Amino acid sequence: MTRPFRFAIQTGPFDDPAALRSHAVLVESLGYDELYSYDHIGAVDPFIPLIVASEATTKLRVGPLVLNNEFHQPALLARTAASADQMTGGRLVLGLGTGYMQAEHDAIGMPLLAPPARVSRFGESLEVLRQLLDTGSCTYHGDYHDVEVKDLGVPTTQSRVPFLIGGHGKRVVSLAARHADIFQFTGLTHGPDGTPSGGGFPIERIAQRAAWLAEAAGDRDKDIERSALVQVTAVGSDAIDPEDLAKRFKQPSEVVEATPFALSGSVEQIVDKIEGLREHLGISHFTLRDAEGFAPVVDALAGR
Repeated sequence: MTRPFRFAIQTGPFDDPAALRSHAVLVESLGYDELYSYDHIGAVDPFIPLIVASEATTKLRVGPLVLNNEFHQPALLARTAASADQMTGGRLVLGLGTGYMQAEHDAIGMPLLAPPARVSRFGESLEVLRQLLDTGSCTYHGDYHDVEVKDLGVPTTQSRVPFLIGGHGKRVVSLAARHADIFQFTGLTHGPDGTPSGGGFPIERIAQRAAWLAEAAGDRDKDIERSALVQVTAVGSDAIDPEDLAKRFKQPSEVVEATPFALSGSVEQIVDKIEGLREHLGISHFTLRDAEGFAPVVDALAGR
């Protein structure tokens, strides 16, 4: 099944209500499907601005991209997500990830679990969230969560709040195969302290993860939309020389030219690249940060 192209924006201003309303209206008018916030210490709450953006628009979907699971207790997060789904008229997309930044945890005195335990806790959180958002109740006894909620008390507007799960490792991809409505290739790998790099840029690594996802999902595979979190876009006269992009991401120029995480060139060149990514990797959903600059590409691919 070939999915139609969809595009999302992950950028504010999220700390200025008036400016955010104008921004959300612009994003919707330019043909984008979603507006995403982020979840970082030192930044505005990931949910509250979404309410403001939804009230200024008519159909724009909104969500956090992605929540740091380590910051959240899943039953309380389910309550917040269900409330946000109500307040946005059923337009919430719940973006979820394992978390990775040691400095943020240090800043609030919260331990950051080692990667294996972090992924295991993430898996448990997904189970609890799915039960609570789907049914309003959950009985779950795991290694990290012990939940006995008979009635969450906050029904969602949507029959199923979609989960967007972003990640790179095989265990996270396997969890996405079970729980995700959208799986997002991020292109980023992280060092021990959480410092990101472009280690996931090579197209063969993306293809490997696409294969992992399909194999683990089985019959669910057709229900999972593939997404890319684009790190840089530059359209038309703003296009960036591939060698400069290669230096920025410390990757060979041929890697940067092929990867979905860097979209630079003329409108026609980017359209051709995106169509090829959908054909070969199934990626039909792209999240980026420059709404106006990328709008000609969105317009060119409307309805395709």
